[in-house]
Amino acid sequence: MTIARTDRYTGVAMLLHWLVALLIAINLALVWTVGYAPDDTAGVMIHTHKSIGITVLGLAILRLLWRLANRPPPLPATYARWTRRAATAAYILLYMLIFALPLSGWLEDSAWEGAAANPTMLFGLVEWPHIGPIFRMQTGLKEAAHTAFEWAHTLFGYGLYALLAAHIAGALKHQFIDRQPSLNRIWPTFKRAR
Repeated sequence: MTIARTDRYTGVAMLLHWLVALLIAINLALVWTVGYAPDDTAGVMIHTHKSIGITVLGLAILRLLWRLANRPPPLPATYARWTRRAATAAYILLYMLIFALPLSGWLEDSAWEGAAANPTMLFGLVEWPHIGPIFRMQTGLKEAAHTAFEWAHTLFGYGLYALLAAHIAGALKHQFIDRQPSLNRIWPTFKRAR
């Protein structure tokens, strides 16, 4: 079964989708392995994690702007109504979490008591600013804010990973079990209809 060109995402949308997915996967690997790394390596991993998070935030903004300017293809009419509704809800939640996760990390870092002595350097090249009002809080309030933002960042992370797992499982189910070419819509190397 082939898929019409109008049922596929644009090349830019595909690039942004897969780039964000790759960066999220790298950040997940960093988070789950940093505890096993020596201190000097762990510091580099944490700064890389922060750099990737800010990059994901920037790409998410571009992705949202692109989506607003370039309407995505409709979900296939062969999908059940509940499936289309669930997919739409999942996309909205994914976008929210893709924004919430790096923003909460940025807030957490800005409220960290060691932030002034340890600036965030994007990939070791450019200093990334802290969020001023959070960074300048009084010590006791700042510690409470850091704990709250850390909790939110962790919660958003688990939410994103669970939703991504469901998103991937749904796409694979449609592609390989239902025999509907869902991956053709977003995967750039699948054969296009002529």
